[in-house]
This record gives sequence, C-alpha cells and structure tokens, in this order.
Amino acid sequence: MGKRCYYEVLGVARGAAPDEIKKAFRQKAKELHPDRNNGDNGAEARFKEVNEAYDCLKDEQKKAAYDRFGHAAFENGGGGFGGGRGAPPGDFGSAFADVFEDLFGDMMGGRRGGGGRARAQRGQDLRYNLRVTLEEAYKGLQKTITVPGSVACGECNGTGAEGATQPATCPTCAGMGKVRAQQGFFTVERTCPTCGGQGQIVKNPCKSCGGIGRVEKERTLSVNIPAGVETGTRIRLAGEGEAGMRGGPAGDLYIFIEVREHPIFLRDGKVLACQVPVSMATAALGGEVEVPTIDGGRSRVKVPAGSQSGRQMRLRGKGMPPLRHGPGAAGDPGDMLIELLVETPVNLTARQKELLREFEAEKADNSPQSDSFFNKVKGFWDDMTR
Repeated sequence: MGKRCYYEVLGVARGAAPDEIKKAFRQKAKELHPDRNNGDNGAEARFKEVNEAYDCLKDEQKKAAYDRFGHAAFENGGGGFGGGRGAPPGDFGSAFADVFEDLFGDMMGGRRGGGGRARAQRGQDLRYNLRVTLEEAYKGLQKTITVPGSVACGECNGTGAEGATQPATCPTCAGMGKVRAQQGFFTVERTCPTCGGQGQIVKNPCKSCGGIGRVEKERTLSVNIPAGVETGTRIRLAGEGEAGMRGGPAGDLYIFIEVREHPIFLRDGKVLACQVPVSMATAALGGEVEVPTIDGGRSRVKVPAGSQSGRQMRLRGKGMPPLRHGPGAAGDPGDMLIELLVETPVNLTARQKELLREFEAEKADNSPQSDSFFNKVKGFWDDMTR
C-alpha cells in the first residue's frame, strides 16, 4: 500500500501556510501520542506517519520538492529522507522536537532558539521603602539613602576572570547553555550542568569576587522626592539596582514612598482635612477660629452662628500640590476642608451651671434638630401602640 499524501495526513490543504501546518501537526501529535494511547499499535504507526509528514512539509526545500514530485522526490537518493539530508522516515525525534519544545518549553527551561551563546545577565531590580512626613511630601525634598546590594567587581571589571580576561566557552554545551538528550520519541533539553546555563566558564576566577563578577557593597545615593508624593508612589532609578553577572547591565532601583500619618491633617489625594474644635458659645453665636495650614501658615476661618458639629468649610488651594510627572506638568493644588467639632464644656463653675439651667428652662425654639428628632420618636411610639 502506497504512502498517503502528507497534506492529507496532517489534514491541511495544499499551499497551507507554515503556521497552519505546524498547528495541525501539534493537534495530531497530542491526539496520537503513545502516552495517550497505551497499547494501541495503530496510534503509534499513525503518530510516526504524522511526524514524517511534518518533517517534510516544515522544510521549505523538501516541501517544494514534494509539491513537484510527490513521494518520488525522496526515493532512490533523491536528496530527501533517503539522500541523507534529513531524518529517515520513522526517525521523528528531530521533527517532533520543534513542537515538543513549543508545548513543554516552559517546563524544560525555555524554547529552542532561546539558547545560543549565553549573554551576560542583567542584575536584579531592588526595592527600597522610604518613609517621609506629610510636610516633606508637600514640599518635596532631596533625600540621602543607603542601599545594600552588589556592584561590579573592580578587580576584574565585572568579567569574573582573573586579570579581567574573558570567560571561555563551555566545552559541554559549546556555549549554548543547554544540553540535549534523546529519550524515546523525544529530544529533552536541560540546563547545562557544567556552566549552569551561562554558556561560559571562568577558568581562573577572580580572587576578589570568586568568579561572579560582582561584590557586596553598600552605596549612598541622593534621591529627589518630588512634591505631591503619596503612599504607594514609586520612583525608578535606572541602573541603580544589583550589578549584572559577568559584565551584564545593572538592574533598576525602585523607591516606594510611604507618607507617615499626621497628628493634625488627614489626607485624601490632594485634599487635606482638619477637625477643629469650637466652643459651644462660638458655635451658637458665631465667631472666628484660627487654623493651621500644611505650609506652616495660619488662616482665620469665620464660624457662622448656629453651626453644628460636622459642618465643613473649604479653604481653596490649601491642600496638597499635584504630583508633577515631568517638566511643565499642569495641575492645581487641592483644597483644605475644615470640619467643626462643637465641644461640650466641662468642669463648670456654679455660676455657669446656673446660667445653663436658666437657658434650658426657657422653651425657646432654638433646637430644631432636637425638636425634629423627638417628633419622629413620638410618631414611632404612637404607631407602635395602635
């Protein structure tokens, strides 16, 4: 019985794009894989047939020859499977390896093509938590911080090799950083055990850094904290993170801002709030109170007669400045809210108590909230007794 058409085996039309052919093969390979069809000799044979078809159609030259001459292109030393230019029929390790790595590359440490000669590794990013006061967040400041971490070794210039010489190519993986082994139907790729995936080895390690190319050292940095920062603001300092491995670029330093709680002001974005106690007499008769502002100044606020606890007044532009992300960034400062807290007097003298009793004895219509509440309560009780 003659061989089936390779396009028919994969279930694609002639002229199908490479991605379409690969997708079809992946589906067939999953479906017919021996691990999913234990004891089914027919599935194994079809699996080999699918692999043979894909091994031909994935190669542009083989595919062109097959499209022109069919299976005869690879018979009698025709330069295909039988001519030694590719894997023979049934030897499907090379063809399936392409798709195997697409399917399972994450588990095996990466896809094929991600190897190549190993490059120097970029250093890790660092995080630094910085606490500032609300006043500092309002004005902005220049802050000096000490950051623990690593820097490039000065003795070897970060190469890790004695005398700043360059590392040698790993003999085990030939600089790929990975090694392959044939296991049954599959070609399995693993990290090279000799170089640890670096692709290079240091024959004469630097005595100062032990061949790593970096040393531990604290650094002192000056950081510009812009006005308007708030808790959660992140500032990035490029290249101020961990030094790279063997001459690789340094990582970045990320500074996370935390603004301390303030004893007077509460913050909500650009808006500041301040609770100000006022005497019962001032709330009843009206008057003025002096309140602080975040810039260290003072403002006098008029208290309307008859003010109740919780009444709010607004001071325009006395809140926090906007966080400017760049030169010329627009934005107006926020406002400051004054919330009145009417204070009940304590430690009264005998005369003060007498005056309050006289005031209470006069049944004047000067407690509208109290009258409204107790009228509702009376109605509630009346409804309950019906």
